[in-house]
Amino acid sequence: MPAQSKETIRIATRRSPLALWQAEHVASRLREFHRDIDVELVPLTTQGDKILDAPLAKIGGKGLFVKELENALLDGTADIAAHSMKDVPALLPEDLDLPVILVREDSRDAFVSPHYSRFEKLPSGARVGTCSLRRQCQLRIHRPDVEFLDLRGNVGTRLSKLDAGDFDAIILASAGLKRLGFEQKIVESLAPEISLPAIGQGAIGIECRRGDSRILSRIALLNDLPTARCVQAERAMNAVLGGGCQVPLAGYATIQKGTLQLKGLVGKVDGSRVLQATDSVPVVSADTSNGVVSKAEVTKLGSNVAEALLAQGADEILEALQDATCDKEA
Repeated sequence: MPAQSKETIRIATRRSPLALWQAEHVASRLREFHRDIDVELVPLTTQGDKILDAPLAKIGGKGLFVKELENALLDGTADIAAHSMKDVPALLPEDLDLPVILVREDSRDAFVSPHYSRFEKLPSGARVGTCSLRRQCQLRIHRPDVEFLDLRGNVGTRLSKLDAGDFDAIILASAGLKRLGFEQKIVESLAPEISLPAIGQGAIGIECRRGDSRILSRIALLNDLPTARCVQAERAMNAVLGGGCQVPLAGYATIQKGTLQLKGLVGKVDGSRVLQATDSVPVVSADTSNGVVSKAEVTKLGSNVAEALLAQGADEILEALQDATCDKEA
């Protein structure tokens, strides 16, 4: 009697080295939990990967890094998509869901330089590579005398430009560097007080078709509830503010000493005006499936922080920056 074929789960992913690492990581975890399945990658090229000579804010923002992956889910080409959570827009297509968020890697921004040991040690006029308006806004507060220059490309490309002498330093996400084996390149991990991370930074999410019980049963064990609740709070704040990569907006939630705390930030690109708000909710337990804090509570928390920022005038900043340039962060 012929052997029964294994169930296959297909993962849609971008083709960048970091995206492929993340998809392979998800595949490895699935194989650990389910030895009776096969997992295949479905590498895709997104519009955000194709358009390298224009600011993404002008052509659609960060959603250009997930649209093709979501289309693959909707047309059945793939069963799940693996995303860097900071690339996922606040609002999902109606027929898709984001039920799983894996354990978060280091969420901090990384200062990378071959010559200077700390961001504060940069000389006046130093050239710092980053297209992130969020990073520029915050770092200009501490160092208004350095020059921030556009830096696009994947992690390897950006490091190569630094090595070629195009910049004195660059700012990248610590998580991406660590996942790709470049942890030794990090000369300083920037504290959230210096550079509050992007919403979802360091977290990998799994998107799938809403109501697909077969897939949901397979991926559920990969969900890290504490990370999920933190990212959900951050995304809830972003949904109210309507922010994207075209505005300097940051949101970062942590669980410490029985409390889930969310910090939010909106500012002008030049750092001349920066608004901040913080709120928290109590956590019963960080290691039980029903104890962390409900999704409704963290959604309310995100809304509260957003409303506090709006009360300070965040809407004025956001409206004035709708045409600002941006780029996908790394």
